[in-house]
Amino acid sequence: MRLSRVATWLCVLVAGALLFTAPAAAQSLNRAAIDDLNEQLLYVALPLTLFVELTLVYAIYRFRNNDTPKPTIDDPALEITWTAATGAILVFVGLSAFFVLSNPYITPAAADTTEPGGDLQNDMEVEVLAYQWGWEFHYPDSNVTTQSRLVIPKDTDVRFTLRSADVIHSFYVPDLGIKQDIFPGQATVARTNATRTGAYRLYCAELCGSGHSRMHATVLVLNQSEYDEWVADRRSGNATASVSGTDNQTARVAARP
Repeated sequence: MRLSRVATWLCVLVAGALLFTAPAAAQSLNRAAIDDLNEQLLYVALPLTLFVELTLVYAIYRFRNNDTPKPTIDDPALEITWTAATGAILVFVGLSAFFVLSNPYITPAAADTTEPGGDLQNDMEVEVLAYQWGWEFHYPDSNVTTQSRLVIPKDTDVRFTLRSADVIHSFYVPDLGIKQDIFPGQATVARTNATRTGAYRLYCAELCGSGHSRMHATVLVLNQSEYDEWVADRRSGNATASVSGTDNQTARVAARP
């Protein structure tokens, strides 16, 4: 009786955690798709884990004084049931992962011109050059180039054309859900649509030499008006004011809730 009460309270606590724990808002459409997948898998994994652990505890308690154990008899119905259940779970996990991988923000090749916002030609383009050991960002539309600081507008489809000047690097922004390897001699593409302003960290996620640990940059997501002001400052040739202004913007945006 005591064991059943403990199991009941455990189930209630897990159910409460699932129902009333709201995940933090995602910072981009990429991150939202990844977080949704993790949440779906969590809803499947937690009950399964709880069921297995409770079954184990029950078996230990129920047969703790069994001095003459007997072999388990064949039970075809049970074996078919757990095989079918396992297959159904794997199909669910596979389909969930497939729909995330087919998201045009996760896999740019999946972007289709018939989808709203899916036409790559309408994306804002940023050319990213990775080198040992730093980052260079060129904005063709505004003819602006920056080093170690990537600035993009909020709620805008952005396409990154990634190239390497030397070895394999990896473009990784955890908070925005972006990760794409960059290979010498070829261009790769990554996409995002940032939904929250803020200052985020960009890392190289591929060991690229002795300076790998310091190969990082800042990604600054601004409101459209702030982004237009930043571009205007850069294009006016006022480098000092532009750098200072961007640093002030970084501090202001990072301080936002």
